[in-house]
Amino acid sequence: MGGRSGREKRVVLVGRPNVGKSTLFNRVAGTRRAIVSPDAGTTRDVLRQTVEWLGTEFDLVDTGGLFGVSNDPLHAEVTARALKAIDRASVIVLLTDGREGLVPADTEIATEAHRVGAPIVVAVNKVDDRRAQDQIAEFYELGITPLMPVSAEHGVGVGDLLDAIVAYLPRRSVKQKSHELEAWNELSGKRVAEPEISIAIVGRPNVGKSSLVNLVADEDRVLVTQFAGTTRDAIDTSVRWHGHRLRLVDTAGIRRPGRVARSGMVESVSVIVARRALKRADVAVLVVDATVDATKQDAGIAGEAERAGCGIVIAANKWDLVKSRGAGFSKEFDEKLRDELKFAQFAPVVHVSALTGERAPKLIAKAIEVAKARTVHVATGELNRFVKQVTRKHPPASPGRREVRILYATQVTATPPTFLFFTNVATRFHFSYERFLRNQLRATFGFLGTPIRLRVRARRSEGRDIRRE
Repeated sequence: MGGRSGREKRVVLVGRPNVGKSTLFNRVAGTRRAIVSPDAGTTRDVLRQTVEWLGTEFDLVDTGGLFGVSNDPLHAEVTARALKAIDRASVIVLLTDGREGLVPADTEIATEAHRVGAPIVVAVNKVDDRRAQDQIAEFYELGITPLMPVSAEHGVGVGDLLDAIVAYLPRRSVKQKSHELEAWNELSGKRVAEPEISIAIVGRPNVGKSSLVNLVADEDRVLVTQFAGTTRDAIDTSVRWHGHRLRLVDTAGIRRPGRVARSGMVESVSVIVARRALKRADVAVLVVDATVDATKQDAGIAGEAERAGCGIVIAANKWDLVKSRGAGFSKEFDEKLRDELKFAQFAPVVHVSALTGERAPKLIAKAIEVAKARTVHVATGELNRFVKQVTRKHPPASPGRREVRILYATQVTATPPTFLFFTNVATRFHFSYERFLRNQLRATFGFLGTPIRLRVRARRSEGRDIRRE
């Protein structure tokens, strides 16, 4: 269910720590997905991104540093994952540091790459520095061609490097692939697959996010250790689940700002990447530790997900450790959790165990249900019948002398559902009335687990509108 099998069109970047692999990955992928820092061993997990060059599409894979000096306590685990990625490569790009010249670790990595039997391209990085230009010839001692001088930071030589890479890959273009898919759909009478659902796995450090991703993906996709803060990048994993295409995004644990500041630049950037993942997600699965009470940080992450506008499902992990506490514990736990996570009281709670797999299918099914609810669009006529019915019993409060009336309403967008209410005088509702409207909208139209945005506009007799959004 997890990744592709075999080596088809998988280009793997390998090299010692801090030679510039993540910088090159970001340059070729056209994104800033991989965290870049001067600290050796910043990258721990294997990052993948589909890219295209001159009509040829392939998966670009970034790996952690191999063999060289690193202060990362997880360096051995990172090396093992990088070697596993090499085993599945169709092309290996051995990135070296031209400023330092050829070192023994480069030779070790070249030996590992030869063992796989895939084509190898040597890229000598940092050639924008004169010291590197003087040492390029040293790398011919590796006995590997082609040898490409590049500057990942400035883009020098990257086009030539990509030319060398795609020369080893099957030449099926993106356009051909699209035509093949259209032909298959026409012959088989099947519809084109529904859009991919992006699910961000978020939460505090060490609550089991990576274990949950590995469980659902059915592969050892993300590095899992007992150390808090193991995950740094946002790791995308594409899976199929009962006909649905899902993209699971494992994120770094989000800690309180003060603790993040004290932990250094790498974790600060990790938290920024996690927050970006929330903004791109259709659904956030907020993982909490069922063995302890919810914290202010859990509540803060719930608030960030709500502000990002994605749907929310709360995964109470490690349920296998607490489920024996009695018949009434489950209900009591859920009520207390929703009370503490005030920004996500509308979110469904699923009790899971990433260790045993208990209720993981229910969690994913609920996330898909929430993603669909987030796209619901209510017809204007149906919405205004709803408004007429609820305001007859509970009209909005009047802040002044004039009675406030909702004249009509419309849903202006979905993802998240956003409603615009036109009134005779009011440009905002009291927060308690907004809460009432949201609850009524959920009760009537569903919107399971998704934030609801309300906007109010006063319609003036002169034909002018006063907005307060």
